[in-house]
Parts: sequence; structure tokens; C-alpha cells
Amino acid sequence: MSNRSFDPQAFSREIPAVDGPAPVHLWDPPFCGDIDMRIARDGTWYYQGSPIRRDAMVRLFSSVLRRDGDDHFLVTPVEKLGITVEDCPFVAIAVEEDTGVEPSVLRFTLNNGEQVPLDEEHVLRVEEGGDDQPHPVLPVRAGLEALVSRPVFYELVERAEEQPGESGRSGLVLTSAGRTFLLGRL
Repeated sequence: MSNRSFDPQAFSREIPAVDGPAPVHLWDPPFCGDIDMRIARDGTWYYQGSPIRRDAMVRLFSSVLRRDGDDHFLVTPVEKLGITVEDCPFVAIAVEEDTGVEPSVLRFTLNNGEQVPLDEEHVLRVEEGGDDQPHPVLPVRAGLEALVSRPVFYELVERAEEQPGESGRSGLVLTSAGRTFLLGRL
């Protein structure tokens, strides 16, 4: 990390007021360096080693988060600042079935309050983590992803149905938005 001076309050004033995520894909400001901000694997945001306790500030920063390749940045129309992300920048902390739409949709709630459906644009994938544990990841937007928390993953396993596979191995599948999604092989 650089020793770049960063004022979170001043930075927040550079962000135009929008509902939901800002249109960071439309902004091409100059790179102004890295700042001592990181998102821990559990979704906690830190600035200069201390957790950011104001939820409104975390929501604001997450609304201007962008991923370019393997790097993550906070982006405003006038500056682009590098931050560290240990795993995924978001964590799915809840899942509910929305039966108010046809066909029903599983909706994940992220630690920043955003909701992400399980659909053809947001396909859950389960990778193997470094500790041989499942590493379930959900695309959020523009290359940004959410780690599905362990309790939510267990809830998905409970919701899943066993389906015979072509190779003779059954799979656990979820149905959402009229599609079937493979959660894992048995």
C-alpha cells in the first residue's frame, strides 16, 4: 500500500447521488494510487487496519467498487484508488425464495444490503477452496462476486433436490427463475 493521503469524507462527496451501484463502468478517471483499505474474507471493510463501522460508509464505498482484471478499485468520476480484497468483496448472508414472481426466484441478500437473484446472469458456482471446503461464489455485477456464507450454503444444500446425472453420479440441483442450477455432485 502506498502512503497516499485519503480522506473518506472528501471521497464520498465526489460520488454522484444514485440509487444502487454507481455507473463506474462509464467512468475513466486517472489511477491515483493504492490506499490502505481492504475487504476481509468475511466481508468486513477495513481502513488503516481498523474496521469501518458505519454501514452507510460501507454501502457507499461498495457502490463505487470496480474490478479490473484481478484488481479492485474505488472509482469516482475524478479518481481511481486501488484497494485490497482478500477473497470476494461481498458476502451473501441470506437467501429467500421470491414466490411473488413466476417462476419463483431465489434471491440472495448481500452484506451491503444488495439483492442478487439466482438466474442465468447470476449463476452460482461451487469451487473447491484451499482447505478442501466448498467455496460457493455468486456473480454480483461487472466481475464483482459474493462469497456465499457457510450458513447460507447449508440452507441451499437443504433446499436442493437430488437429480440423476448422465455419468451415473447424482447431483444436487436448485431451481430458480425457471432454470436448474447444479450445486454439486454426490
